[in-house]
Amino acid sequence: MAEVKFGWLSPVIGNRWSDHKPIVVHQEQHILPTVVERFDSLWIADHFYGMDAKTDPFMEGWTTLTWLAAKFPGVLLCHHVLGHGYRPPALTAKMASTLQVLSGNRFMLGIGAGWREAEYLAYGYDFPKPSIRFAQLEEVVEICRLMWSEAEPSFSGEHYSIDGASASPLPDVVPPICIGTSGEKVGLPLAGRCADMWHGFARTPDDWRRKLEIVTASAVGAGRDPADIEIATTVERPLPETDDQSEELLGLLAGWVDLGVQHLVMDFGHPLTPEHVYRFAEQVMVPLKAR
Repeated sequence: MAEVKFGWLSPVIGNRWSDHKPIVVHQEQHILPTVVERFDSLWIADHFYGMDAKTDPFMEGWTTLTWLAAKFPGVLLCHHVLGHGYRPPALTAKMASTLQVLSGNRFMLGIGAGWREAEYLAYGYDFPKPSIRFAQLEEVVEICRLMWSEAEPSFSGEHYSIDGASASPLPDVVPPICIGTSGEKVGLPLAGRCADMWHGFARTPDDWRRKLEIVTASAVGAGRDPADIEIATTVERPLPETDDQSEELLGLLAGWVDLGVQHLVMDFGHPLTPEHVYRFAEQVMVPLKAR
């Protein structure tokens, strides 16, 4: 079994718990220097405004991740996850290739079909039905991979096309693609066919097993080895502050690993100091990686 990996989700929102200052700005100064020495990846959400009030600060995802890439040169970078409809496919491919080159091959394209209809409409974007959004997403993935590997590729699909689009300089390492989805009819089969990483959610172990089986079966049907797809999920919990809390969180995360999760993205909210990051690393990460 491959060693489990850990990701850190840094919130880009500012809310009443952070005095309406973007949490990622506080974390960049006080938390992330400790995090990046211990975690494998750093994740940033892609929305344009928050879940409570539009007036709450909410940092744009591409800009923020690029800023962090320059600040912290040794960690994998990924969005959690991009809504593909927010940016034209060729632009997404160009931005991704640029960040891959500038970061020294540390970027992974986290992308999905989008879900927040009100946000799409507020910014003047179309929001078609799910089957169309996922068909579009599949074309986005194909366009990205073409533009990352060919000098002047062309593509003509049902939804998108390019004609000699260039993403030069081409990256030395083609960015892996993480598809975030939990939809059993369309999204999960797409992840099985196309993803280098699948990021999913489930309410129960049985729910997760069923979803994972759909991804696996789809990969086999597409002639892929399911082992080539890294499995990820996000766990939202506070950092442990006591030995007992560490033991409880270790048990929870070990359960996810036993269900096949290989990359645990941790959402710890707004810790004010790195004190409990040390505890989590020593009492949860180390024993779980050693299993």
